[in-house]
Amino acid sequence: MGSHVMDNVVAMTGSRPVFGTGERANKLKSTRFGSKLVNDYWNGVFAAKEEGKKVVWYNGTYIPPFFHSHDLVWVHGEAWSAMLAARHQEVGAQARGDQRGYDRELCSYARTHIGQMLIEMDKARAEGGAALEDPRMEAMMKLPPPDMIVNAYPYCSSGQQWDDITYRVFGKKVPMFTIQIPLLWGGRSDAGYMQGEEWHQRSRYVADQLIELTRFLEANTGRKFDFDRLSDTMGYIKKAAELRLEGMEMCKARPAPASFFDWIVSIAPMSFLPGDQNIVDYFQGVKEEITQRLLAGEGAVKNEKYRLFFDGMMNWNKVGWLADKFAQVNACVVAGRYTHMSFWQEPQLIDLKDPILGMAQNYLVCPNNHGAPIMIGEIEKHCDYYEIDGVVCHASRTCRGMTNSQFLIAGSAKKYGRQAMFFEGDVADESFYKDELLNVRLEAMVEAMEAKRRAA
Repeated sequence: MGSHVMDNVVAMTGSRPVFGTGERANKLKSTRFGSKLVNDYWNGVFAAKEEGKKVVWYNGTYIPPFFHSHDLVWVHGEAWSAMLAARHQEVGAQARGDQRGYDRELCSYARTHIGQMLIEMDKARAEGGAALEDPRMEAMMKLPPPDMIVNAYPYCSSGQQWDDITYRVFGKKVPMFTIQIPLLWGGRSDAGYMQGEEWHQRSRYVADQLIELTRFLEANTGRKFDFDRLSDTMGYIKKAAELRLEGMEMCKARPAPASFFDWIVSIAPMSFLPGDQNIVDYFQGVKEEITQRLLAGEGAVKNEKYRLFFDGMMNWNKVGWLADKFAQVNACVVAGRYTHMSFWQEPQLIDLKDPILGMAQNYLVCPNNHGAPIMIGEIEKHCDYYEIDGVVCHASRTCRGMTNSQFLIAGSAKKYGRQAMFFEGDVADESFYKDELLNVRLEAMVEAMEAKRRAA
């Protein structure tokens, strides 16, 4: 290779990548509290039936406040698949999906969740079909079956089919409710980010469906929905979201005190965990640690030299691996589309006296839900704010919703003088990731960024 990066290869033991300087990412310690919250949440899910609670399976956007406020237990299909992938326990479930005939090109979140569901059905029917002696099966044998199914997808065309398969596997006997979150095309003359007639019409359209969701929950539980409790729940979520955004903004500093990978492991509290004091405490702790690092001049990458933006869904098999990978070339991935443009990213829209319209609007502004010009314009604003040198596009093999616009995003980055690169991988299927390709492309991008600086 002959580059300054690969000339400095450090032999490392264990499973971490052998690359660059050998430095490890300096991860936030405060995020460890999130692991406890996630474990507590799943333990609550596993115990739901024994405690006589109704269970709703849902896919798509972050609608658990409605379930939390109605004393339901909720299972987020994507979160379950991501958790299995992060713990390297997904292979058995995906193999069961393959056995059923689902192609590997289908969404690996769906394949994992459906495969796990089939394992549960196998167990219930005592038909075999799953390798029950496999220790990886243990974690997959705990999900309670659904009493209800709710689908609430912006942008993704697979989600509705995924839930329809679930509906059919359970014999078309589980009541299902689908919320349509329409695309914001942005084609009208008055359209913009959170502005224009289209924005206001579709905000009301989604809000009306959310009110219908509360009636669906009432009909299937026999209990009246408590809107005051929804407001209380959203009070915690709004506060947590504000703390999260304040912490993100503080990462404009050089070196950035936290990285995209710290925000990735912070997604669960913001996406699907209960809306209570714990998530406020979590993000308060994160913000306090970031403040301490700012005062000490401590960065998420020890010798930060380059600042990157991560585009695409996370490769959940490789969170720690990738955090170290970029740190080893002195690159801090400061921000990303998935972390910085999703999950209650506009908390000021939420009126706690009547939160539903603001909730609908936060669901609408999911970054993939905009026409490309508006979405890419918002990405460039983040790149400008964080003074980004290059954009890294994770071309997730089975998540078209996040990858469809990436050539346009890369083109925009180059237009404004930033480097751009792609690497292949997937959200939950590790077999699509090729480490050698990322090494070569990352090395080339680092060299280009260095050459640009020397020429300046």
